Amino acid sequence: MTDIRPFCMPKWGIEMTEGTIAEWMVKEGDAFKRGQTLCLIETAKITNDVEAEYDAVAKRVLVGAGDEAHPVGTLLAVFAEAAATDAEIDAFIAAFRPAETSVAAKGGASAAPAPVAKAPAPATPARIVTNRPISPEALKLAEAESVDIATIEGSGRNGRITYQDVVQALRPDSRAAPRGALTLPPEIGAIFASPLARRLAALHGIDLAGLAGSGPRGRISKADVLARVPQPAPSVGAGPFALVENRATIQPFDKIRKVVARRLTEAKQQIPHFYLRVSASTDALMALRETANLVLGCKASVNDYLVKAAAMALVRHPDVNVQLHGEDIHRFPHADVAVAVASPKGLVTPIVRQADRMRIDQLAAATRALIDKAQAGKLAYDDMDGGTFSVSNLGMFGVEQFDAIINPPQAAILAVGAASRQPVEHADGSMGFEGRISLTLSVDHRAIDGATGAQFLATLKSMIEDPEQLFA
Repeated sequence: MTDIRPFCMPKWGIEMTEGTIAEWMVKEGDAFKRGQTLCLIETAKITNDVEAEYDAVAKRVLVGAGDEAHPVGTLLAVFAEAAATDAEIDAFIAAFRPAETSVAAKGGASAAPAPVAKAPAPATPARIVTNRPISPEALKLAEAESVDIATIEGSGRNGRITYQDVVQALRPDSRAAPRGALTLPPEIGAIFASPLARRLAALHGIDLAGLAGSGPRGRISKADVLARVPQPAPSVGAGPFALVENRATIQPFDKIRKVVARRLTEAKQQIPHFYLRVSASTDALMALRETANLVLGCKASVNDYLVKAAAMALVRHPDVNVQLHGEDIHRFPHADVAVAVASPKGLVTPIVRQADRMRIDQLAAATRALIDKAQAGKLAYDDMDGGTFSVSNLGMFGVEQFDAIINPPQAAILAVGAASRQPVEHADGSMGFEGRISLTLSVDHRAIDGATGAQFLATLKSMIEDPEQLFA
């Protein structure tokens, strides 16, 4: 029979009656391992990480993050073996009846809430079940005096509850206000806010009544309160600053980033990269670009001219304009140049087909259309399939030089750095300044030899420094 288990709202402490799922760390259909964090649960006092006590699959999630508080014992999710069918899960949910609950171990995800034992005779103290660090004598005293240890802040090593901590909790003033607790004004407790947000508001004296919540259905969250906390200006001799929670936000890979990550990892691990570097003067290219754009009535960028130059150089050096498939090298008569574009979904490389045959205004229009599609998330498979070479330009971000990773099955990629004014010595011995740009060619040594890559770079540099060749 398939092993199916309920995951219910746990009970931490005698006073806990309900809790809220603050965040799920697993989603429906995810497999998890024992000890893995399943979710964060908020109560009126604490926010706890709930860890799995066994290996299973989250077959059904019934309560979403940020929903209203749910009573202890509420069925939150159903965990089971991977083989469990939807029909079995549906039948289990239909037959499930929540049990009465007792104090649960802090941070643990119980298979099902344990039933509350009948009230013991006065002579028999109630047994406290907990996995919090506590000394044996402190535990005996807490059981004998029916002390809720969930309200006790342990003063021992690693938060261990000592005998004196329990004695302190037995004092009348401690019963009324446990150590570390904040007294919340009645009007704050009535506002739709998370427990942590209410505690932070009380700590910093922030009125929640006029605060707009960014959570589900306008619920005030921790972030909403922290945004109102004034940040003190730094001063000489100031005391130590107060640490605030630095919890990471988790963003799983989307489909595109998964593919990109897998392909780049394989490329870096499996392709024997080597790198060739050269710099080129850009003064002539900049001057010609200004004139050519006016004549052609276009707004071709510097990158468009570099793509055009690379495409023409590839046709002159067909041994670089290749793809590698297993032990076969595929050579192409025309250059399909992939252009690296940063999109909202990550790095994508749409392809300018037969860039060597295009006029610069045609190439600029084709590139602009691909960039617009990339930024709108509308690139099709045909826009990115294939390519004989890639150009990645980070110069517009001020990056002076970098090494790009080859995009298989292509065998080379050109990394373009920022142009900068640099001192140069002229042929007559005089000194001057000129714009120069750095170029790094990453090459797959299985398909392209060093001399072949160097000859390609020499031709590319010549076209950049004598850009009239681009219109030949």
